[in-house]
Amino acid sequence: MPGAPNRPPEADAPPPPPPSAGSPAERVLRRLGPSRIALHLDLWKGAPSKELVQPLASAEAAFAAGDLPHAEGALDQLAVRFAEPRWPTLPEPFKGLRQEIPAPMPPHWDPEHRLTPPEREGRKLHRFAELQLRLAEACVGWATAHGVATEDLTGPLASAKARFPTEGGSSGFWADIDRIWTALRERVPMPGAAGAPRASAPS
Repeated sequence: MPGAPNRPPEADAPPPPPPSAGSPAERVLRRLGPSRIALHLDLWKGAPSKELVQPLASAEAAFAAGDLPHAEGALDQLAVRFAEPRWPTLPEPFKGLRQEIPAPMPPHWDPEHRLTPPEREGRKLHRFAELQLRLAEACVGWATAHGVATEDLTGPLASAKARFPTEGGSSGFWADIDRIWTALRERVPMPGAAGAPRASAPS
């Protein structure tokens, strides 16, 4: 037929890999890293309350001992305390470390109400990966500003930022993010420890 295309239709692009929740140890690591930096921010004036430091210390000790349920429970306790009105409000993106308390609403008002459970879980994992990317960027920026070595972390951060729009929470994305959290936990002391850097909130 005149004017008919001479090439077959292009095949659809392959779908992105499904988002990954990671192993229990990886999930704990992804909360330990940014929580440690959050307790160095200047809103605590260099001395966060023991009520905040203790859950993090318990989580770190449990993580080192391989007791992941205890570590997750301690981090949940810290997340609840971050949300208490008696403490200063965490800046963005550290607000994402607080325990979410959704406003009550009828189920049909929820924009995800009609989604299947796998779809809802996929969106939840995508939002978590997005938050992790923002936290990693803020924490690397904070560490750089406070004399912590980060030259080797700019590459993984740039790689994660490049991967996320097309891959979301892929295994490659998480490898970059986890490298950042592992390094920062090694280089930044626990809040309140001797020699801990005085910190300021990222801009």
